[in-house]
Amino acid sequence: MVYLDNSATTKPWTEVLDTFYKAASSYYGNPSSLHHPGLEAETLMQKARESLAFLLHTKPEELVYTSGGTESNNLAIKGIAMKHRDRGQHLVTSTVEHPSVKEAFLELESFGFDVTYVPVDAKGRIDPEEVENAVREDTTLVSIIHVNNEIGTIQPIEEIGRRLARYPKLYFHTDHVQGAAHVPLDLSQSFVDLCTISGHKFHGLKGTGALYMKQGVHLSSLFHGGTQEQAARAGTENVPGIVAMSKALRMSREKQSDDKGRLSSLKEYLMEGLQKIDGAVVNTPIHGSAPHIVNVSFPEMKPEVLVQELTRHSIHVSTKSACSSKLQEPSAVIKAAGLGEKRAASAIRISFSFDTTQEEIDRLLTVLNSNVPEMQKVMGEKK
Repeated sequence: MVYLDNSATTKPWTEVLDTFYKAASSYYGNPSSLHHPGLEAETLMQKARESLAFLLHTKPEELVYTSGGTESNNLAIKGIAMKHRDRGQHLVTSTVEHPSVKEAFLELESFGFDVTYVPVDAKGRIDPEEVENAVREDTTLVSIIHVNNEIGTIQPIEEIGRRLARYPKLYFHTDHVQGAAHVPLDLSQSFVDLCTISGHKFHGLKGTGALYMKQGVHLSSLFHGGTQEQAARAGTENVPGIVAMSKALRMSREKQSDDKGRLSSLKEYLMEGLQKIDGAVVNTPIHGSAPHIVNVSFPEMKPEVLVQELTRHSIHVSTKSACSSKLQEPSAVIKAAGLGEKRAASAIRISFSFDTTQEEIDRLLTVLNSNVPEMQKVMGEKK
């Protein structure tokens, strides 16, 4: 099997699963309990928090554990908006956000908030000056994705953060889900107030995530009950998942450090191979994009048909964000970049992990070269 849908989810590493099992079987106490098993679980969770904080260049008490990227994004966006709505109801985001961000802002609009959507260029990149120009006196939050989940464009988060630091009354959030393993951010130097990560995107387990909340930031909780996670996120913590997530990020950062540009070279190799296929149009920019995402369109072809054809050959890719891939609609990201309806309606996403090999890419290219011309011919005959 050739698995190339790592932006949707990654396979948990064996060492991560071993860590999860040990924590689940030996540290099963509720970390809020005062008895010995509870204190043991709390101590283990705190060690994982310190390890994660070290990797993200932040303080342990600035991390709030969640169930993943969607919850973290919703907590950051809705939590800030609702907490500070008396001071202002203007929010800023971009036209190329993940569905969990986009839908959160749409709901806030239904509550009466005013949202400005900053556009992108043909490479899917945001101009930091346009972000700053969108700020108003009543702006309370700016949320910009770090690495685009569909085409891989890296946004200039540090520069945007430096500009927004001139406006101390607003908060800056970034969705770091796709960048955490492959394009790390130093949170101590990025001028962000809130930052989202998700464990299953870097070989951890589904249902694990975290929200960085800079010291001094206050938001309204989405969940009410206990006072876990500095009262920002009620509910018994998933200790085994948290410990496994910390292990997974540490291993990912080690592999990223040892990678020496191998994935970037693999991405360029794939893009060159795709450009040789008649009718293929690569949407991912060669420069300024993450090393693990390649988006390509085959105009006039239905992407779901191509995905199923590749699956028949045991090669697995996706059409767009896993959160919306079953909706047969054109890619909103590609449309926002002005690349046209045909490219938006015919795109597939190929995404690597540190385990991806050139042999797997060669296998993909071989199958595409063998099948795409015939599929294009069939599609043309049906018109």
